[in-house]
Amino acid sequence: MAVDDLDKRILKELLKNSKRSYRQLADELEIAPGTVLKRIKDLESKGIIKGYSIIVDQGKLGSPIIALIEIISSGGKLEEMGKKLSKLPNLYGIYETTGSPDAIIIGKFKDTDELGKFARHLLGLPSVSRTNTHVVLNTVKEDFRILI
Repeated sequence: MAVDDLDKRILKELLKNSKRSYRQLADELEIAPGTVLKRIKDLESKGIIKGYSIIVDQGKLGSPIIALIEIISSGGKLEEMGKKLSKLPNLYGIYETTGSPDAIIIGKFKDTDELGKFARHLLGLPSVSRTNTHVVLNTVKEDFRILI
């Protein structure tokens, strides 16, 4: 799925602010609005653009604790573990990894009590053998938008 330089320019602008109209994007990129519309529709149909969302400050919404949790799965149950983890609240990143651990998850919690309950719940899953939790002290950078 090749994207050309114009597609990349459109994606870059959408990552900055996807709320702008096609006309505003076209003006910014100095191209026709119809071109912007067609390119975006093509990127969506190819699955390059999966959706649109907003960036929320979870700390201001009552979830200031960020935890990175390493997980060792039980006896090759990595796929089962991934399915169960994907249904859990508080998580916004689940990554299967090489080496040890088998997976790393990132979650946000309202306080250490909620994090503790979550960690105990993880250890109660039959597909989880062991966990190692890291609590973030300071966020230096957090931006999950890709660079194009």
